[in-house]
Amino acid sequence: MQPIVGDIAPDFSLVNQFGETVTLSEYRGKSNVVMVFYPLSFSGTCTGELCELRDNFSDFQNANVELLAISVDSKFAQKKFADSEGYKFNVLADFWPHGAVAKAYGVFLEEHGIATRGTFVINKEGEIVAKFVTGPGQARSLDEYQKALASL
Repeated sequence: MQPIVGDIAPDFSLVNQFGETVTLSEYRGKSNVVMVFYPLSFSGTCTGELCELRDNFSDFQNANVELLAISVDSKFAQKKFADSEGYKFNVLADFWPHGAVAKAYGVFLEEHGIATRGTFVINKEGEIVAKFVTGPGQARSLDEYQKALASL
């Protein structure tokens, strides 16, 4: 079941592309968070979406937002992906238990073993203030992100 706007975001700890553990609750009281679930690293639509976020990263920094990109790929794949595309934000591995965080956010597609495209915008208090979810082949628009950032 997907958390809804107004819910406290489910906490989690995942490893980023550098092998460091990132825990959602560590951002409480410090910064807003935008979590971006995507199906797979190195796929066309996913790469395009994350490169658009990379190219507009200052929008997130200006809103005091920690950007977390999450897929079921391993930390090794995430490292190669982040390095090859020049991502300066955390790229997290929801690898094992497979898709556990995507399941907690209701965006895991069991039949495919991947997350669909789900974005959750979380304020400093840990509350979900916006979310948008699309199908695996449907890219999210930068306009949606900018509207969500304006709500923080």
